[in-house]
Amino acid sequence: MPTDLSVEAWVALDEDIGGELVDGQLVEEEVASLAHELVVSWLIRILGAWIVPRGGFVLGSETKLIISPRRGRKPDVLLFFGNSPRQPSSSSSSSALDFADIVIEVITATPRDQRRDRVEKKADYAALRVGQYWLVDPEARTLEVLALDSNGRFLEVLAAAEGIHPIPGCTDLSLDLDALWAEVDRGTAFLAAARTHETDG
Repeated sequence: MPTDLSVEAWVALDEDIGGELVDGQLVEEEVASLAHELVVSWLIRILGAWIVPRGGFVLGSETKLIISPRRGRKPDVLLFFGNSPRQPSSSSSSSALDFADIVIEVITATPRDQRRDRVEKKADYAALRVGQYWLVDPEARTLEVLALDSNGRFLEVLAAAEGIHPIPGCTDLSLDLDALWAEVDRGTAFLAAARTHETDG
């Protein structure tokens, strides 16, 4: 495999070759924990129920998002509004996109991944003019919603840890964070019980 990749070459990689593209280099993705995957699946389920009837759609973490000719990301969750004025550019691949209305990253509790999600990807998604960037931290149990302003900068419009919260800019969408963390606890307990059963067996 070439050590320096264009975004077109990255998009064309076999499905079993993971990683994001950063300055032409293939960079290993985070190792997702069970809590990470529980949050992603809950978000896809809840957000899909909200956006699909409105003509939009939600995609998961294998979707490649083109940032620039030598940069590409794979967000945990992406949302696209059905009435979005933005459309893929003529240069975008059929297996990758170069725009999104909302991008969500579920933070993994390592310094490298914290820096990548909070600093590096924040700059990438702002450069792509993504409308909103959400950060969900299953360890700290927090949700942050950042909205792009007219100057191309992300500003925090919501920060919460519990309760039910309407999402600014998303008509009739509220997230029940207590339900989200309860789902994480339920899934974690299920796995612990399954492991105990395997050990006892």
